[in-house]
Amino acid sequence: MDLSVLFLGTAGSMPTVQRAPASLLIRRGGDRILIDCGEGSQRQLLRSVGLPEIEHVFLTHFHADHFLGLPGMMKTFTLRGRDLPLHIYGPRGLNGLIADLRRIYGKLSYEVKVIELEPTQEVEFSGFRIGAFSVVHRTEALGYVLAEEDRPGRFDPKQAAQLGVPAGPLFGELQRGVSVEANGRTVLPEDVMGELRRGRRLVFTGDTEPCETTVAVARGAELLVHDGTFSAEEHERARVTGHSTAVEAARVAAEAEVSLLALTHLSSRYFGPAIEKEAREVFERTVVPRDFDVIDIPFPEKEEPKLVKWKDVRAAALAQK
Repeated sequence: MDLSVLFLGTAGSMPTVQRAPASLLIRRGGDRILIDCGEGSQRQLLRSVGLPEIEHVFLTHFHADHFLGLPGMMKTFTLRGRDLPLHIYGPRGLNGLIADLRRIYGKLSYEVKVIELEPTQEVEFSGFRIGAFSVVHRTEALGYVLAEEDRPGRFDPKQAAQLGVPAGPLFGELQRGVSVEANGRTVLPEDVMGELRRGRRLVFTGDTEPCETTVAVARGAELLVHDGTFSAEEHERARVTGHSTAVEAARVAAEAEVSLLALTHLSSRYFGPAIEKEAREVFERTVVPRDFDVIDIPFPEKEEPKLVKWKDVRAAALAQK
């Protein structure tokens, strides 16, 4: 099952020529899930992968740079004749926000389902779930963790054959967790299957100061996407505004022992390489994505998550045509 994160907007509160406001797209199999929807998010989608029929949008909080792209995208869906429901999740107060935005997007051709989430509350999907957790910002804000279900262990065909199970449909039954009769005995799935393999986990903080909750939730995660708004010299400003420095985010990643740290929400005063260099002095496996960069997250037994630059994404797409 393919799993990746497309960074649509990596800027701080103010967009730049190179960076749009906060938004990213999770792609898992056929699922397309948006985390935040800053100004111009639908334009960023159209410039990269096209505008899919997104069914789920998770807002981290209600500062304008994280939701201003929502009414325009919702209206575009209506102009395309959409009839699929749109689910919008966020902290307490989301119902009021969507009611206010209705004056902008007007009548829609589809149902909008608004779900206010409490910290620790989860939304179930097929094969995975997305849970909310509290972060520390100037307003009530949530981070989100995508956690896949554990996968069955590896099937051992040699062991199955030794137990008298003939190759064929019975192999499939065992792999699906069903006991089978073979050679006059009952063969259990655990007789021929290895240990369960943990599902992948991705953690998205939104805007936040460094906090112990993030460390706990991100423990051992494949990817942590963390607020990295400021450099170390702006530590005091980070406290005043409810954000993190790159070094602070790196310390969180190191303590949580994640596989890869991606810093986003960069202040317009910095260039990515400088922020990345600061963070890597604390946590080597740090990247600072630009808009349209992708992070692929393979299964952990295969390889580590990796950042793919937008130019390489485009080159690969052209090569497949």
